[in-house]
Amino acid sequence: MTRCDPALVILTIGCAIACAALVVAEWRAVVRLRIAAKLGASAAFVAVGLRAYQLGPGSGPQDAPLAWFGQAIVAGLVLGAIGDACLLAAGKRWFLAGLASFLLGHLAYVAGIAQIAPVDRWLPGAGALAAIPVAIGLVVLARLWPRIRGSGVMRLAVPAYVVIICVMVIAAIAAARDAALPPANGCRLVTGACLFFVSDLSVARDRFMAKGFANKLWGLPTYYAGQLLIAWTLAGL
Repeated sequence: MTRCDPALVILTIGCAIACAALVVAEWRAVVRLRIAAKLGASAAFVAVGLRAYQLGPGSGPQDAPLAWFGQAIVAGLVLGAIGDACLLAAGKRWFLAGLASFLLGHLAYVAGIAQIAPVDRWLPGAGALAAIPVAIGLVVLARLWPRIRGSGVMRLAVPAYVVIICVMVIAAIAAARDAALPPANGCRLVTGACLFFVSDLSVARDRFMAKGFANKLWGLPTYYAGQLLIAWTLAGL
């Protein structure tokens, strides 16, 4: 019943429409549309998370881990939306502010998963799949290092970010494989975490390697799809 909640469906469609408008705004360099569409799409995935949480677990002691999980996911979504707002502005300081907000958002997701899946079971739970985000993260760092090693802030912030998003993906895989969530919710969590990871590759490429619309063309849809799926993780708990 929760999965077909009309408000969740309407907000999800609204986010998708705003994301499409954002891609067009990036392509045509329409500043006002870019701002409105990005803020609208981000507000929509936060609203999806809040609505799903409202329809989520009860208030009994047995529901406490899922309640904490839901609160952490909503906090991560809010921090993601703040990061999106920061990235609307130009300049290194705003980029670092956005990076810090996203990093805190990933930490919130990790903290939430820790409520339903013990940390000491993440690596055994993820198994060989844990090697995939780690390998990609190492390749990304190797490619970026010549471009960030001269910056005292970036050479600390970027590796820290790569580490935490790898941990987030591994934790999501472990939670799904250990059945810490219902199968559909676990699938959404893993897929959302992986799409978020992929979208970050587009941000890194655009910021440090080859700036261009092509990065936004695939990076923005994967980002918003990832955040929506993470928000939908709370539906039906």
